[in-house]
Amino acid sequence: MTPQHALNNFADPAPASASDAHPLDQACSLQIRPDGLLDGATHPAYANMVGPFGGVIAATLLNAPLSSPERLGDPVALTVNFAAPITDGPFQIRRQATRTNRSTQHWSIELLQQDQVCATASAVFAIRRETWSSTEITAPMMPDPNCVPVWKMLKPLAWPRSYRMQFTQGALDELTAEGMDGDSASSLWIRDEPARPLDFLSLTAISDAFFPRIFLRRGRWTPIGTVSMTTYFHACADTLAAQGSESVFGSARAQHFGKGFSDQTAELWGRDGTLLANSHQIVYFKE
Repeated sequence: MTPQHALNNFADPAPASASDAHPLDQACSLQIRPDGLLDGATHPAYANMVGPFGGVIAATLLNAPLSSPERLGDPVALTVNFAAPITDGPFQIRRQATRTNRSTQHWSIELLQQDQVCATASAVFAIRRETWSSTEITAPMMPDPNCVPVWKMLKPLAWPRSYRMQFTQGALDELTAEGMDGDSASSLWIRDEPARPLDFLSLTAISDAFFPRIFLRRGRWTPIGTVSMTTYFHACADTLAAQGSESVFGSARAQHFGKGFSDQTAELWGRDGTLLANSHQIVYFKE
C-alpha cells in the first residue's frame, strides 16, 4: 500500500491544519473541482531562479493520478515535458486514465496556467508481482553520511534549502573558471529538509535535485531549462517506506553537450544498496 501521506484522498475531510503538513505535501497538494480539474499552487519553499523547482512540479503532476481513486498499483515511469515557463501562483491539472489493463495503467496529465498548457506528463502505473530480479548496475561507493559535511547553498535559492545535501563529489562550491576538468559527475547523500519519510512524491522531486551538469563543466552559472525528464521507479511503495526518512545516495552525470542541449542521467540508491530509481533529462542551455 502507498503510505497515506503520499495521497490526497478527496473523499476524506481536510486535515485540521494544512500548515502542519510537510512543505512537500503542501506543494503537491491538489483539490478537485466540480469540473474534474485539480487546483494546485506553487510553494515558496521550492522557488527557483525563475518560477518553481521542476522536481516538485513533476511530483505534483505524479500526485494527480497517484491520488485518484481510479489509480491502479504503483508508479513505474513518469515523463514530464516542460512546454512553457511556469510562474509562481495557482495552476490547474487535468488528468485522464487513457488505458487500464489487467496489471498496468496509463495516464495523461497536463498543467495549465491561464488556460494555457505549461507542462504535459505521461505516467505508467502497475501492480508489481514477485518475479526473478537482478540489478546489473553496480552500486557506487557510498561513504558513511555521518562523515560527510552538510553542503550550504552558494546562492540565495529557496529550493536547495528544502534538502539536506552532503556531497562526496562535484559540489557547486568547486566551480572554477576552468570548469571541472571535463568531468560533469557528482554524487551526494540527500533527503528532504525537514526530514520526511520517502515515498513516490519525494523520490520524484529528488530525482531532479541534481544541479545542471553544465554548471560543473563550464565552471559558471549558465541559463538553462529542463525540457523533458523521465523517472523510472524500481522500488515499490513498501520498499520506499522501509527507507524511512534517511538520506538516499544520488549520482548524476552528463554524456553530451552541444547545439544548445545537454543530457543528464542519474541514479538514486538506498543505504542498503537498493536501486530505487533512475532518471534521464534533456536540458536546454544558452552558452
